[in-house]
Amino acid sequence: MFYAHPTAIIESDIIGEGTKIWHFAHVREGARIGKNCIIGKDVYIDRDVLIGNNVKIQNFVSVYKGVTIEDDVFVGPSVTFTNDLYPRAFIWEDEKIIPTLVKKGASIGANSVIVCGVEIGDYAMVGAGSVVTKTVIPHGLYYGNPAKLRGYVCKCGKRVDKIVNEDDKVVVYSCGCGERVEVIKNG
Repeated sequence: MFYAHPTAIIESDIIGEGTKIWHFAHVREGARIGKNCIIGKDVYIDRDVLIGNNVKIQNFVSVYKGVTIEDDVFVGPSVTFTNDLYPRAFIWEDEKIIPTLVKKGASIGANSVIVCGVEIGDYAMVGAGSVVTKTVIPHGLYYGNPAKLRGYVCKCGKRVDKIVNEDDKVVVYSCGCGERVEVIKNG
């Protein structure tokens, strides 16, 4: 049903058809991985993590308990998700876990850090090397340390800046691919 490289450690039995798990990856018990995913070399997926369908997680990513990744998400190389806002080696309880949600179609650039408790919106894009400390709006383009809103992106991933309609509540941008992106003002 799915492929796992012989060096991968797979403790979960909930992995979707067509998924590929590569060299030295570790998938802990209770993790759920959807169909047609690619889990790269040296990826760590903690207990009870939820990963949707068609997700691509590049090499050296750490996905800790409390993270949910929806369908069609791209996670670049060496991204780290956290799950504890006040970590101490001598204090650990599952109650300290703060959930993080990555919504459908979002992309997270290489070497980014996602601090727990945020939501990364549908089709948002986080630039490489960013530190995400606050929620990312749908279609938002965020980058920097800390990551800040720098513009908007289409489903296709291209930046949009041509306004085709605007009123008191919504700005509508158009993309060269033909899609339109609606952004709620002050939302």
